[in-house]
Amino acid sequence: MAAPGAVIPAGVAQVALVDGESLEAVLSHAKEMPPGQRLIWVGPDAPEHAWRVLSRPIEWAAVLHDLDLVFAARQVDSGLLDLDVTAPAPLDLDLDMDMGEAGEWVRRALVVGAEDQEGTYLRSRLALVGVGHTDEVVDTQGALELMERNRYVCGVFNLDDHRVDVWSLMRHFVSRNPQALTLATSELAGPLAGWWRRRRVRRDVHRVGITALLERPFQPRQVSQWLDLI
Repeated sequence: MAAPGAVIPAGVAQVALVDGESLEAVLSHAKEMPPGQRLIWVGPDAPEHAWRVLSRPIEWAAVLHDLDLVFAARQVDSGLLDLDVTAPAPLDLDLDMDMGEAGEWVRRALVVGAEDQEGTYLRSRLALVGVGHTDEVVDTQGALELMERNRYVCGVFNLDDHRVDVWSLMRHFVSRNPQALTLATSELAGPLAGWWRRRRVRRDVHRVGITALLERPFQPRQVSQWLDLI
């Protein structure tokens, strides 16, 4: 549907928002999505290929946040392209640290407090989405030094690691890398933690400005749906 006089854009939309109670919803169940298109489904009985499933009343702020991530991921191929003129990248950034052998930009990720197997999994998964270098650190000072030297397209923070000041590090990371995908991980995000504890930790990470909160142990499908946005 289009408003009178509106110009209908050519090509395939990047996101499709479908009301699960509408007649058109049957088509979204039956047919495959065009390559690269994401489906936001409103209501029950969502198809398996749905990217987001929403219930009523819709939290439009969360929907707009997810859409921002989609369009930012499509438009910004390099994590060093800073489109936020209110927080430009410093002019004294050591760019040699982010150049590959062929002269291309090397996209970097920062992983804080991950256990050995988690770090290995994240390195492999990040490499699949074109992140050429992953810095892993398990102490506060080391993380701060890395953030001062580098720009990142992704940060992953383990809230369950009490060796580091994770909450302060996340705030610092978000302020220095406003365009980055920033993920927090915790056992409190899983179903065994209880409704109130999950709600409280999600509220706290939202206040810090984290993109998403993921379960520990990692759920591959959940990890992939976010890292694929890089």
